[in-house]
Amino acid sequence: MAKKKIDTQNETPAEPVAVKKAKPAAKKATGAAKAEKPAVSETAPKTKKPVAAKAKSPAAAKNSAAATTAMKNVEVYSRFTDFDIGLFKSGKHFKLYEKLGSHVIEFNGVIGTYFAVWAPNGNYVSVIGNFNGWDKASHALYVRWDGSGIWEGFIPHVGNGEIYKYFINSTTGEDLEKADPFALRWEVAPRTASIIADTFYEWKDAAWMKDRHRHNALDKPWSVYEMHVGSWARNPESPDEFLTYDQLADKLVPYIKEMGFTHVEFMPLMEHPYYPSWGYQITGFFAASARYGTPQQMMSLVEKLHEAGIGVILDWVPSHFPGDAHGLYKFDGSHLYEHADPRKGFHPDWKSYIFNYGRNEVRAFLISNAVFWLDRYHVDGLRVDAVASMLYLDYSRNHGEWEPNIYGGNENLEAISFLKEFNEVVYSNFPDVQTIAEESTSFTGVSRPVYTGGLGFGMKWMMGWMHDTIKYFSNDPIYRKYHHNQITFSLIYAFTENFMLPFSHDEVVYGKGSMLRKMPGDEWQQFANLRLLYSYMFTHPGSKLLFMGAEFGQGTEWNFERSLDWYLLEYPNHQGIKEVIKSLNQLYKDESALYEKGFDANGFEWVDGGNANDSILIYNRKGNDEANDLVIILNMTPMPHHDFRVGVNATGKWAEIFNSDAKKFWGSGLDNPKPVKTETVNWHGRENSIKIEIPPLAAIIFKREKNVPPKYELK
Repeated sequence: MAKKKIDTQNETPAEPVAVKKAKPAAKKATGAAKAEKPAVSETAPKTKKPVAAKAKSPAAAKNSAAATTAMKNVEVYSRFTDFDIGLFKSGKHFKLYEKLGSHVIEFNGVIGTYFAVWAPNGNYVSVIGNFNGWDKASHALYVRWDGSGIWEGFIPHVGNGEIYKYFINSTTGEDLEKADPFALRWEVAPRTASIIADTFYEWKDAAWMKDRHRHNALDKPWSVYEMHVGSWARNPESPDEFLTYDQLADKLVPYIKEMGFTHVEFMPLMEHPYYPSWGYQITGFFAASARYGTPQQMMSLVEKLHEAGIGVILDWVPSHFPGDAHGLYKFDGSHLYEHADPRKGFHPDWKSYIFNYGRNEVRAFLISNAVFWLDRYHVDGLRVDAVASMLYLDYSRNHGEWEPNIYGGNENLEAISFLKEFNEVVYSNFPDVQTIAEESTSFTGVSRPVYTGGLGFGMKWMMGWMHDTIKYFSNDPIYRKYHHNQITFSLIYAFTENFMLPFSHDEVVYGKGSMLRKMPGDEWQQFANLRLLYSYMFTHPGSKLLFMGAEFGQGTEWNFERSLDWYLLEYPNHQGIKEVIKSLNQLYKDESALYEKGFDANGFEWVDGGNANDSILIYNRKGNDEANDLVIILNMTPMPHHDFRVGVNATGKWAEIFNSDAKKFWGSGLDNPKPVKTETVNWHGRENSIKIEIPPLAAIIFKREKNVPPKYELK
């Protein structure tokens, strides 16, 4: 657990001035502290370890007591400089979490909390909580004179653990009670108050942070395990209770390491009031979900994953937010965070509200939020949800329900500008992380640099590949020859973006069934098809993502209300799926041909992509060294082939290094146990070829024998 840290930054109080009558004293502040540029740090802010205070002399104690007695309920105080305010107004302040929100500090020898909230349409703003009996009139904040719309003040003797909200009397006459948009901790839902907290943590992942550029580079393996914390596993004795971050770490870290995934992606862990939203309807953008523990416990989970060599990606949702009364919607009685025009500010599918990307302060809020998770929580990437809904003004809208942009098009120019700036800020300050777009359209340049006209993401989900692949595999093998173009089409556009191949949570909900049950045939064929499908994914160009449960053949579709069906691993067929994923992850990391040119057309070569009659695909994967090239053969039917000839690029002996039909995977065991020597027989347009056995519904991979690691040698 973190130790308590007292913040003494910017202790100089601001100068009060007169305010309007008939309202509780709301004074203006000057922000007299020395200007401090809020530059983004690549690592967590450096904080000193708290130490015990020295004993005060009798005279000092007397002075301190006098200061305490003289203090008002709310003292004039500011963490903002003129420079901060200028950045905030221009939308260029990207560490607002250091200024806005609640911060425990020492002021004039007294411990208390500084509060700051943006509410430009507020007529009167106060802090309410248990400490004052939720009295709206006792702790009024002071409005700044500079037109920023920020209300602030220091409340003595209020510290970490206190719950609070802001009471806002709007100029519209409304009385509102709002949680703090910058709160670092919230009450557990259905309670909705903010909690004064800090994110002080003594990190021990320096080795990972120093070297993570090697793990997160685009020419390294990316095998991502996507998961929902609330339903990955539950306590068998109390299945309705969530695992805490600490309990999750004890189980998850060794499991991910055993399975060989390089990264884990958490569906949103920011605070959200409605559990069935899976975290995608966020109210507390700066708070780790209290359902699973404290901020420091979540940091410990990230740290333990890093210590095991596993990267951490968070789902991030800058596209919309819910209309809960305590949240961002009409925060100060006006459309503060959301666009006022419902054609741009309301999402018809999710019944939620869309951020106003044209407002500078909102852009600063969102980009600060992205920086916050990279900075304070050491995460290694952000997967940005629902990018397509942000890019297009007519997304999910009928004619007449949207307004064209100034050029008459359907592109949301403000959102496009925001996404570009977001990526520029992230990569300029955290060059060793990645941003990943969930984007399902043909929008050009999503994963291309901003300076070339792109959006600047590191990767983009390959949704077309996912849909085509699942549709192809759902066909009975006897009919697959009529759909051959469906499985080969992806290679036409595979290198137009840096694509991640996703079999995500979206494919196993709402009646779509599990990955296993999408496969046709009897039980043996379903499991063989699934092993083949995963083998195809791991050998196809692009990075990989697999949703939890799919790695052992979950039989039913995902249910967020309960744990995965871990008992299935007692059965050899499900254990076989788990073992094939372990082997594929190991193969992916060991074989440079599978990742060095994963986003480069030079990393892929068709050997035979036109054998529709046999439903067989043959291709080469290539890296920087041609000696490590691989030959991949996929048999999409249950018909085995004997003495099947395959053209190869080099002479010598070729050894089978992977076979999804192996008996240890619950396959039939048809293999090529000994290396196969090339013959000078022209085949597939190559001067040399080999004869091999091709098992049913299986993938096999060959590599030249002299370059085969000992662990791959078949006995």
